[in-house]
Amino acid sequence: MLGIINLSTFILGTILIILLPGPNSFYVLSVASKHGVKAAYQASFGVICGDFILILATIFGAASALHTFPLAFLALKGCGALYLSYLGIKLIRHAYQTWKSRHQKVSKETPIFSEKIEKVTPYRTALTISLLNPKAILFFLSFFIQFVDPNSTSPFLSFLVLALILEIISLSYLTLIIFSGIKLSQYFSQHLRLTSISVLIVGLLFIGFGIKLATSTL
Repeated sequence: MLGIINLSTFILGTILIILLPGPNSFYVLSVASKHGVKAAYQASFGVICGDFILILATIFGAASALHTFPLAFLALKGCGALYLSYLGIKLIRHAYQTWKSRHQKVSKETPIFSEKIEKVTPYRTALTISLLNPKAILFFLSFFIQFVDPNSTSPFLSFLVLALILEIISLSYLTLIIFSGIKLSQYFSQHLRLTSISVLIVGLLFIGFGIKLATSTL
């Protein structure tokens, strides 16, 4: 159908891959817990757009370019690693600020972090996290190619259909994360000590993602 083979296997594999924790899902969760549903969906659409751009880049040969020009891969990888580490450090700073204010009484409406909402750019940040990951391009190529019939008369259409399925599954999962984050924020707003520890862990995870990306190879 539409040049796609083993569609059920693709869907199952996509679900399992999306369920794996990564910087995108952790960022959406942190935005949901800090700034609510609207900002979290902005971050989600940043993830969706970033993935779609990477899929299009894969279709048009970006993976081959990264193999041909390893310096480009190293530069993109380095930028991605630095950006993830930068976000991790920001989260750790927020965790420290929250820990200092742990004895203060807060209402359910009090934001967990002191960062002003007008300075938050969830869509742009999530898009940047997605795009600064050259490994994603290579993953999309190695994963998608398994489910496209080599004899298909329109492989571009096959890739687009698979991309649409992936984006629908991804958005569904991010929606679950968003509303889980809202529930968590209501609890964390009353338990600042636990909040600071949780944010510290997420910050360390982002730094870990950056180190993992920096040490990855083609």
